[in-house]
Amino acid sequence: MARSVKPSPLLLPLLLGSLLNGGAMAEDTTADGSAPAEKNASTAKTASVDDNRPTEAIEGPVFKNAAPPATYPTYSKKDPWEPVNRKIFSFNESVDDYVMRPVARGYRWIMPDPLETAVGNVFANLGDIPITLNNLLQLKFSNALTSSTRFVVNSTLGLAGIVDLASGIGLEKHNEDFGQTLGHYGVASGPYVVLPFLGPSSTRDAGGRVIDTVTDPVFVGSFFVAPFIGPIVGSTKVTDARADLLKSEKTLEEASLDKYEFIRDAYLQRRQNLVYDGNPPKDTEDEEEI
Repeated sequence: MARSVKPSPLLLPLLLGSLLNGGAMAEDTTADGSAPAEKNASTAKTASVDDNRPTEAIEGPVFKNAAPPATYPTYSKKDPWEPVNRKIFSFNESVDDYVMRPVARGYRWIMPDPLETAVGNVFANLGDIPITLNNLLQLKFSNALTSSTRFVVNSTLGLAGIVDLASGIGLEKHNEDFGQTLGHYGVASGPYVVLPFLGPSSTRDAGGRVIDTVTDPVFVGSFFVAPFIGPIVGSTKVTDARADLLKSEKTLEEASLDKYEFIRDAYLQRRQNLVYDGNPPKDTEDEEEI
């Protein structure tokens, strides 16, 4: 019967000490049994040869060399979510390239110009209803009267809005939505955000879109007609709006080096002008970086 050999009680402390000292005991002799002096001479010789080699800067993530990056990405306060916004913007561009633009071009090719104008007038006439509501919410009673009168004139004499008679008699078309109403009462625009399928917006305007949707006559009317009529009318409205942009998209492509940045700045400036009725205050905070 084999007899187990018990390790010496001094062996375990000796091994632990060797590990904790980083192999200090190995400094007494080299792997080939040569003396420490011979090892030091060999190391010095190798170092003298390596001194002639060009040195390279160590590059890599922080966890490799504990060095911070030379620069950090900076984003403006108006667009702190720019990396995500750009990805959504690219997605929307792909949807537009493969779906919306071809459909809009087909729509313009099929629809005669007078009929296309009539369809646009009808939707614009229906839009005067929520415009009147937001004018009332902002206590702009004069503008509310103008918008409501436009709707009455175009809905009756203009044959349900097919003909825009109101503009011809001096009733100005206004542009108001719930996002502007929130801004009128001091709600800040908040960071810029790109919504999937819907495009440029802000945190304030994104919330306002919910109210705009539930007060849209096309959306409300879809509950009182056959189920298939609402989607048809809604898609026609979207297509008509996209077809109207075909006239200016070439100018946009030629004028902007960075299409994302151009659309962002144009959207924010336009919304600022709309909220303050064309007289926005100078805001220096938008120019600061974070």
